[in-house]
Amino acid sequence: MGRSTETFSKKEKEKARQKKKRDKEEKREERKANPTTGQTLDEMMAYVDENGNLTTTPPDPRKKRVIKLEEVQIGVSKQEALPPEEAIRKGVVTFFNESKGYGFIRDLQTQDSIFVHASGLVDQVTEQDKVTFEIAMTPKGPNAVDVKKAE
Repeated sequence: MGRSTETFSKKEKEKARQKKKRDKEEKREERKANPTTGQTLDEMMAYVDENGNLTTTPPDPRKKRVIKLEEVQIGVSKQEALPPEEAIRKGVVTFFNESKGYGFIRDLQTQDSIFVHASGLVDQVTEQDKVTFEIAMTPKGPNAVDVKKAE
């Protein structure tokens, strides 16, 4: 007598194919029974509430805020120009990586952290050095230039 050519794995694969086919047919029947096409625009509309959650109820028009186009900022925020008398600032080097050539200076007046690149150094600096510097505005924000150790 010949042995059946169907192995266990072939039978399991065929069962999986049949189950997938039945599931697909059930989903098709369900879509036919509950059609979502032909809904009105109001039925399809979704709204975002003040917490950022999706909801089906429209927002209260009394809570509407008017946003001016000039106030919207995309990208790096606009930096105010410093007055000329404040051009030379004092600060402390909080971090400097010698191998990568960059670091940060904490401005003593505003307590801002300002990026400094090795190309903007006049003297060699290390962490905790007191320095004087000038600020140059770049597209990414303020950079410290002309950095010198303070006496």
